[in-house]
Amino acid sequence: MAQDRPRWGIVSTIKAPLREIADFAAHHLDLGAHRLFLYLDDDNPSAFEALKQHPRIRVFRADPDHWRSANRPVKHQARQTANARHAYLRKAADIDWIAHIDVDEFLWPYKPLDDQLHPLPADCLCARIRPIEALSSDGITDIPAGHTCFKAMSNDRALRQRQSEAIYPTYGGFLNGGFLSHVAGKLFFRTRIEGLSMKIHNIQLGEVQNPGQVELDQTELCHMHAQRWQDFIKSYRYRLEQGSYRPALAPNRPRETGGMSMHELFTYIESTEGEAGLRAFYDETCRATPDLRARLDAHGLLRCHDLDLDAKRARHFPDLA
Repeated sequence: MAQDRPRWGIVSTIKAPLREIADFAAHHLDLGAHRLFLYLDDDNPSAFEALKQHPRIRVFRADPDHWRSANRPVKHQARQTANARHAYLRKAADIDWIAHIDVDEFLWPYKPLDDQLHPLPADCLCARIRPIEALSSDGITDIPAGHTCFKAMSNDRALRQRQSEAIYPTYGGFLNGGFLSHVAGKLFFRTRIEGLSMKIHNIQLGEVQNPGQVELDQTELCHMHAQRWQDFIKSYRYRLEQGSYRPALAPNRPRETGGMSMHELFTYIESTEGEAGLRAFYDETCRATPDLRARLDAHGLLRCHDLDLDAKRARHFPDLA
């Protein structure tokens, strides 16, 4: 494109209340997103009407009654990919880079994203952003108001495993960096590349996966995967059967070294200890106790950020403030 600085945007398939969608949108508009492509996975007329008023948002109804064809994919992951492809091929002509992220994920750049994307070489078609996973502050009194603490992880797999076992003494050996959800992160990838195909965590061009990939190491992805126990247990059954803990996903480490998939681990805990066992797991791995924060900090893996979502929502959606 003719402008000096690259324009970037986000595509997301969303099933959430309007306020959560507005928080997600406002945060990324505040960062400088040129365009947001938001696909509403359920029939949410109030969200559709509120979001379509914003000049930098393109919002689409993607529930069963408004899908683009007669063949709406059954699985949520397949709908995410289909919507990302629709945005990429038909709607993203005025941006240079696009990222597919979820409503509970918030980009956290340590310098402007266009400054990070601008110097990437032409043969770099994608840039990976690694996640940090939110910790719960419920009942914790020494975290500043408005701040969320996160656990980070090392990109070196062997070091990550050693750190996981040291930081989470009971369950770390079964987890990948202590994370409950993905460690792959998400990609920014260039638009207008003929023949490019995409999945949730990767892209493909011909026979090459993630051509020219670099790590965008000055940005992290704040993943609010299990920020509160109530949210974790509410989502647990769906995630266990169809989501990020589903049976099809592989173990985080080889089975010959004691590896279990998240589905196997949670099924074992629940069958032997019930919900109390799940709560003990959550408290060790997801609750921002002083001891857990100290262990994370000792390994350089503690992050604390104020997302300031109320202020951002008021700026971009004053009618919802």
